[in-house]
Amino acid sequence: MRDLLVPRISGNDFLPMIVVAACGAIIAAVYGVAHDQLTYSISSEYFTEVKFKQFSYADFGFGDRIFVCFIGVMASCWVGMAIAWFLARRLIPNQPRGKAIRQIGTAFAIVFGCGILFGCLGYGYGIWRGPDADYNEWLWATRHYTITDIWAFVRVAYIHNASYLGGLVGLITALLVIKPVRQSKED
Repeated sequence: MRDLLVPRISGNDFLPMIVVAACGAIIAAVYGVAHDQLTYSISSEYFTEVKFKQFSYADFGFGDRIFVCFIGVMASCWVGMAIAWFLARRLIPNQPRGKAIRQIGTAFAIVFGCGILFGCLGYGYGIWRGPDADYNEWLWATRHYTITDIWAFVRVAYIHNASYLGGLVGLITALLVIKPVRQSKED
């Protein structure tokens, strides 16, 4: 039980795990920038009225699109790092390094694919609901943030929420599907 709460990581495994976590953060940051640039194009109000205020400490006055990039990095790199850490923690120890890295690459592809798929599903759901749908459950947000284009705002909210859910589903799927291949004692 103690190993689950305080896992032991060998010195040989720790550096590769850190590198994988850093790579996960970078991949997620790039995804976050592209994701937020795309969703800013759908609803700039989602950013100007919500995200810009949430991340106001990181506004260095470089313009809205650059600020959207910063937000994309900050909102996603920690998710990528955490996902990559879980994958590395599961797949690197006691396994041939090359095999582990290939499995982690496959797992990244699963997580990335699920994130995109779920984001598209969120967008599709928003389109399906249409501009004339009953958005009363969003009334608090549209009033609080003085949103004028409710349909665009809600579609972007669906995309963002669904993308995070997709990352989680992708991680769980990757952890369930990709099994470590343990080295034999003779290796």
